Amino acid sequence: MTLPRIRRMTPADVDPIVAAFIRENWGDRRLNLDFVTRHPETHPFVAEADGQIVGTGVVSVNGSVGWIGTIWVEPAWRRRGVGMALTNATIDAAESAGCRTLLLVATEAGRLLYEKIGFEVQTWYRMLEAPGLGDEPIDPRIRPFEAADLPAMAELSTVATGEDREHLLAAFGSPETGLCLIRNDGTLGGFVVRAPWGGGSTIAPRIEDAEAILHARRVGRGTADKVRAGLLAENEAGLQRLLATGWTESWSAPRLIRGDPLRWQPDAIWGQFNHALG
Repeated sequence: MTLPRIRRMTPADVDPIVAAFIRENWGDRRLNLDFVTRHPETHPFVAEADGQIVGTGVVSVNGSVGWIGTIWVEPAWRRRGVGMALTNATIDAAESAGCRTLLLVATEAGRLLYEKIGFEVQTWYRMLEAPGLGDEPIDPRIRPFEAADLPAMAELSTVATGEDREHLLAAFGSPETGLCLIRNDGTLGGFVVRAPWGGGSTIAPRIEDAEAILHARRVGRGTADKVRAGLLAENEAGLQRLLATGWTESWSAPRLIRGDPLRWQPDAIWGQFNHALG
């Protein structure tokens, strides 16, 4: 049986992909798929066989860093090289866009495949969740996002991640989706910007500032609701602080890298848009 054709994903592909993802217990990813098919710095692909979509892959270009994710293959087509073909398509797109570093988060099964093509474990994500707190006061230094915050947010994000995520912050940032912590000297101490599908990039170099931002996210939410955070293994102090204040660890996963090393500060990262955008 010949391999499916690999081509760019289009908005018209979203409906059948959403149906397939729900069928395979991947959840409803419509908002994310709508975004990646239209955003200029994201490059989504599908594998198509006999007019049917049997696989997907996405790469997001954050300056010189590319994030690979949403690698999915229809069960009947697994172990036939489709996942590798989709991964190679995303790698080619990233390298053509000037990426010198590639990142991804892998399952244990996928990790073996990626290590065969030059990826290696860089660190681990530690994912936590906590219930909402209802109506409580928040740190007075925290206020909604303003458009004038974007340059400082982009700079803080670049120092923390080693990536240029300004295009994502600009796409998602609004007073309804973003919070900024302004220190007493007027500088930006940290922020969270949430994506339409619920993930949120959360950056703060200081533990106390990160804790204040994450606390603010819990305020106004019911105790049955969950707020999530994503820390790197290097941030053991932050992990212990959150575990002591009502957070519990839900899962962990390896973060893999290929290419140039990053200049970054992993202990300043407290949340992600998702694992195909960073």
